[in-house]
Amino acid sequence: MKALVTGGGGFLGSHLVKALRARGDEVRVLARGDYPELRALGAETIRGDITDAPATAKACQGLDVVFHTAAKAGGWGDPKEFEAINVTGTDNVIAGCRAARVPVLIHTSSPSVVHGHEDIEGSNEAIPYASQFTAHYPRTKAISEQHALGASDATLKVVALRPHFIWGPGDRHLLPRLIARAKTGRLRQIGSRDPKCDTIYIDNCVDAHLLAADKLLGGAPLGGKPYFVSDDAPIGMWTMANKLLACAGLGPVGRPIPAGVAYAVGAMMEGAFWLFGVEKEPLITRFGASELSYAQWFDISAAKRDLGYAPKVSIDEGLSRLAASLRGAASEASVAAGHPAP
Repeated sequence: MKALVTGGGGFLGSHLVKALRARGDEVRVLARGDYPELRALGAETIRGDITDAPATAKACQGLDVVFHTAAKAGGWGDPKEFEAINVTGTDNVIAGCRAARVPVLIHTSSPSVVHGHEDIEGSNEAIPYASQFTAHYPRTKAISEQHALGASDATLKVVALRPHFIWGPGDRHLLPRLIARAKTGRLRQIGSRDPKCDTIYIDNCVDAHLLAADKLLGGAPLGGKPYFVSDDAPIGMWTMANKLLACAGLGPVGRPIPAGVAYAVGAMMEGAFWLFGVEKEPLITRFGASELSYAQWFDISAAKRDLGYAPKVSIDEGLSRLAASLRGAASEASVAAGHPAP
């Protein structure tokens, strides 16, 4: 397989590159930063941006598959940037695939495209897109997914995967923020409930992407379909947060604040930040409060049936690996600081 990974320097992208190289595939990476560790694996790295249509088209030349993982995430930010990266960037990837006659595109989406302001428990891919969104991230991801799936035809087969709460060693976004807030005492439970949510360990998420690509390249008639993928073990949101904190040697999340209060505070902070032109993300946003207040888990029967997907790493095994990774990182940092661990 000759594959391009957009956003190859990110959490999912970098693990996908490693997995592709481990099985002998040729890999090209399109990313804004420089990642010598990926070159060391034998990947061709191109420094560029998916918002640059000519650069994206050039990166798509001579490939069998494109894994489009690049995106702008978060509950706050300039709507123009979300539009440029998530919508226009995806359109550029689609156009690049068409111009280069790439036969398969695997688009990394998100369950947030269907999540409004309510519990979702056991729904499948028949659930419609949300009618309204509390942030530009889910709104633009919904648009980009529709563009990607709508582009699927006989010459370019597209599948969209919807992983929720990707976690594991190497996470440079979600887990570090969780740990930082816990250490400063700013991490509070939203609402009194412990709503169940889907999670997906990083290796399971990578496996789902590889399975989707292999199925489409093998001729499976799956183009134009979205798939929820997960660890297939819904778990309480705050139970999982506490397990992740325990991996870092930290205590549980602080006492809860009412969900309605958190949502209202998020709305006020967003308004104030917008009014005064503050670019920094507020401590709490409406999107964050909503994501943390409602159940969000899905039936992954379609991924099991069509992709042959089944999570290979359980949550318990993943937590064990994460804890070992964090201990190793702490030990290396201690040695680097001149204070070797006993």
